[in-house]
Amino acid sequence: MKKLKTLAGRVLGLCLAALLAVPAAAAEPLNSKQRQEDLDFLYEKVLLEAHPNAFANTPEDEFLALKAEIEGRLDTAGDTEFLLDLMRLSALVKDSHTSVFIRGDAADFRGYPFAAIRRENRWYLAALPAEHRDLLGQEIVSLAGRPVAETVAAYGQIFGADNPGFLHSRFRQACNVADIYEYLGLVEAGKPLEIAVKNGTVLRLEPMNLEAMGKAEIARLAGQIKAQPETAARDAYYWAKPLTEDAYYIQYNVCMEAEDLSMEDFAAAVAKELNAGSYSRILLDLRSNGGGSDGVIWPLFEVLREAMDGGAKLIGLIGETTFSSALINAVEIQEMGGVLAGEPAGGSVCHFGEVRTFTLPNSKIQGQVSTNYFDLNTLLDAGAGRGVEALEPDILVCQTLEDTLNGKDTLAEWCLAAPAQQLIPAKHPGAPLTRGRFIGQLYEALESPAVEIGEELPFADCFGVEWYLPALAWAKEQGIAGGGSDGAFSAARPVTWKEAAVFLGRAAKALGLQPDPSKNRQGPLPAALAQGGSQEAVTRAWDLGLLPAGADFTQGLTRSQGEELAAALAELTK
Repeated sequence: MKKLKTLAGRVLGLCLAALLAVPAAAAEPLNSKQRQEDLDFLYEKVLLEAHPNAFANTPEDEFLALKAEIEGRLDTAGDTEFLLDLMRLSALVKDSHTSVFIRGDAADFRGYPFAAIRRENRWYLAALPAEHRDLLGQEIVSLAGRPVAETVAAYGQIFGADNPGFLHSRFRQACNVADIYEYLGLVEAGKPLEIAVKNGTVLRLEPMNLEAMGKAEIARLAGQIKAQPETAARDAYYWAKPLTEDAYYIQYNVCMEAEDLSMEDFAAAVAKELNAGSYSRILLDLRSNGGGSDGVIWPLFEVLREAMDGGAKLIGLIGETTFSSALINAVEIQEMGGVLAGEPAGGSVCHFGEVRTFTLPNSKIQGQVSTNYFDLNTLLDAGAGRGVEALEPDILVCQTLEDTLNGKDTLAEWCLAAPAQQLIPAKHPGAPLTRGRFIGQLYEALESPAVEIGEELPFADCFGVEWYLPALAWAKEQGIAGGGSDGAFSAARPVTWKEAAVFLGRAAKALGLQPDPSKNRQGPLPAALAQGGSQEAVTRAWDLGLLPAGADFTQGLTRSQGEELAAALAELTK
């Protein structure tokens, strides 16, 4: 995403600059008819026609009620109020990718002279008028007379978000905009904003116009930072270096190819360095990556897959600005068997995306709208059972304010010092069991028999980097899994009890396991297992006692149930 430098961004931009967008301005003030046309365009052409499902999270009645409310003040609303009205309407979608942009030339914004940062789920003062510099770094306990969490939640009426992390980032960027506080009824028009901090002080900051904000003497917490860590975000698409003899670091900041260094060449350079060293951990940093195209990284993933096969652990670093395509890449790291560490991502596992921009016909106000829905729940085993929710790390490690001021990267240092046994993915035992994961569980329970993976992948729909890829190759080689008529295996699809029984029975046959007549099941197969093909394999699994007699075979399986079935098969081989 390009950074837009505007007059409003420079002046108001204690924290708002990243949100400001300035397209061509309307030639003259709009009348109510022109505003009505813009409002209708936003609702009909953008939300109804372009978005895949604008009413997924909010009933249409609420959209229509707000639209009618806006229409009732088209003659009287100022430019700022009209812009915030449009933002509020788009925010009802509750989609982090769909929004009307804040525009410095479309509204006469005023601000309060302060900024805030978030560390360890707390908010701290990061910029203030110089006479209050002694309060920098103090924890904020209330804003506008209410707990900070309530104020942040209120901002969700203006900034549509599908998870808390994204809303936190938007609040951080716009927490000093006086017009938003007044529009939301958090502060009375023209009155000061009250900020209470942990030491008992209550600040009262008056709203200021852009010119006054530009002239104000501001003290910033950034001036107290003693140093920058080696892993500080750089103005580069991607770069890499060894951190220690044991750990290699890669920073991936935007899902795009750099003009001066293709991803193929970058991946080749990384491979050369990895092969020249002896690295047991590789840190792939996505904390500053707001997205682009999720497929760009694949040459690097292939290099990292080879390193993982050689014994290296892959650790993906994520945070609240990990978003969109970078979020998809983070879930793919889990699909590879890597671990995610850091803080909850600003992007959701399943989400609307693939945005296109729009411009309203009269005001020229711009925005963006999602045109597709990405259901990682059905595309990746690592996404199974997850919905429109923030991607949580396997290991929660928060950046501390103390480390920020001392120039330390809390997460990177933790990853370097943590014992290897802590660097494991979260198990999520209650998550749906997929076909790919169950084959992987069987393979691991049988101590991962040697298998060759040639240039041709086991099945047509394999990605080539999955943690369970050797298991799929083994299962195909042993006749345990054959795939469909199109050569695909559908590894991310939830496995049924019937399919699990077939895989177990075929695996038992490949291992030469024969039922013991003295231990055979009494009675016929349960009806849910007795229908359809592959009855020989199902019967073998039943007769060997690999299937629990009292189970509801019409339901899906969980990951923990899959582990129990795999362990039962392994036990019969002893």
